[in-house]
Amino acid sequence: MNGNPQQGFGSWAMRALTRLVVTLLVLAMAGAVVFLLSQLNARTFTLEVESNHLLVMKGRMLPWGAVPFRPSDPGLADTYAPIPLEGHDVPRSVLEQRYTERDELDRALFSQLEALARPRIASDEPRRVERGVYYLRRAERLTGLSEEQRTSLKQMLAEVAYYQARQKMDDARKLIAEALAQLKLAAGADTRHARSANQMLTEVGPAADKLEEALRNAVHTLSTPPSQEPPAAPPGTGTPPTPPVPGPAALDGGSGPP
Repeated sequence: MNGNPQQGFGSWAMRALTRLVVTLLVLAMAGAVVFLLSQLNARTFTLEVESNHLLVMKGRMLPWGAVPFRPSDPGLADTYAPIPLEGHDVPRSVLEQRYTERDELDRALFSQLEALARPRIASDEPRRVERGVYYLRRAERLTGLSEEQRTSLKQMLAEVAYYQARQKMDDARKLIAEALAQLKLAAGADTRHARSANQMLTEVGPAADKLEEALRNAVHTLSTPPSQEPPAAPPGTGTPPTPPVPGPAALDGGSGPP
């Protein structure tokens, strides 16, 4: 009779130990799942629109939640800084997508930067073109682009290269004109640099004038569309014949010899 209580206690202890082990296993598995989900979320990027800016969000080290992506590397921080949208509508599919790799994120960002840049670099307004160049510079920083996107970026950079070259030539012309004006001012004044200014004007003045004129012509004449030529005459219409010059008989009233 003394063995029954001991056997009952042993069975109870075994069941309690089994429950404890099962509970610990369940908690360990749950912890492992939470840890794996947290790691997966921490490697996930999303895009979000806030205050008319496109923000790159990075998952927290939790199964859910995200914060703005702020890399410690200054180069990466500039690459993934908020993008001003200037009224551009980001497709809902882009905002709902979760990006587990940086390459996927770069391609999604490029699609929006391209949509912002194209209409601006095609504009004739210098300020809009400058904004387009800004978006292209942002796109150049992205390293995970596809081959098609790289080709598109090169084409857009080529389109805007003409504008940039024209702007730099105009800036150079203005600098040359300003330098010549300052040399003339210094040469005409009674200062210790007057002689040197005169020598510089004599040496580089004619060439600088020609260069300034060439730059002016390139920027303001050669870069404008060619003037339209007058329309050609319709076929079959030549120059009207010249009327005959009246002879002496006609001048005498048509009277012949008596």
